[in-house]
Amino acid sequence: MTTTSARLVAGPSGLPPGFAHPHASEEARRIAETGLILRVQVGSGVHGTSVAGQDDRDEMGLCLEPPEFVTGLTRVPSGITGDQPSVRFEQYERHTAWDRPGGLANRSGAGDLDVIVYSARKWARLALAGNPTVLLVLFVPDEEVVFRNAAGAELTGNAHRFVSRLAAERFLGYLQGQKAAMTGAPGAHTNRPELVAVHGYDTKYAMHALRLGLQGVELLTTGRITLPVPEPDRAYLRAIRRGELALAEVLDAITSAEARLGVLKESSSVPAQPDRRWVDGWLHRSYLDFWASLSS
Repeated sequence: MTTTSARLVAGPSGLPPGFAHPHASEEARRIAETGLILRVQVGSGVHGTSVAGQDDRDEMGLCLEPPEFVTGLTRVPSGITGDQPSVRFEQYERHTAWDRPGGLANRSGAGDLDVIVYSARKWARLALAGNPTVLLVLFVPDEEVVFRNAAGAELTGNAHRFVSRLAAERFLGYLQGQKAAMTGAPGAHTNRPELVAVHGYDTKYAMHALRLGLQGVELLTTGRITLPVPEPDRAYLRAIRRGELALAEVLDAITSAEARLGVLKESSSVPAQPDRRWVDGWLHRSYLDFWASLSS
């Protein structure tokens, strides 16, 4: 595959204010905002599987942190008060549902924003290992990009550098975890008992399990993930989400996708390993350019 071009998007970079959570200090927020290179919508909204009036908005981003957090041992406070041991800066994580009475115990719902901005180095480690959640940001269409500067554009233009057969194991693991949770398998946990009460299974976990299977198969077959999920698969996923399909049919579809992933784990034509040399070079250039801009 060849490098593609990605346009710059000069959208908002501001993040919700800090909160009493280990990765939500005001200093962590400032680092994420100042060094932001990419911010996109993820979750059901970008997959095309959201249900009107039921879903929050999920966003993910990448940032470059100042040199003292990379070459030195500087840390950020743990939450607002900083009364717990400080932490390394790896991400800024904020859920606006925390602002309601109940705080961190609240589940996100319609109208809430869940945003996480990773250090580019942490994101790259996860992406190179084939993590389905972080790989997604490389394939988000332009209309779902909130912010993207030159470093972010270079990254998304080289999405193929991160694609490898390592992703098969990660997609399988995520799929199997969602599959276990949807049926309440021993040791699994569902936080949506209301869906189980109505439909006999957690329809949201079921939808995500099949989505992971479909997207994993596409990635390992074509080297890319199409967003939103193409039809007719998108309509089928939405039907699962609404509880319109029997559990047996849904399990058959998930098991079929799981089996295809298992085959592709060994037979996919995508590279066995990602292009770590290119990724190291991109990180090196991007951090040096960012640090130079801080002193100019």
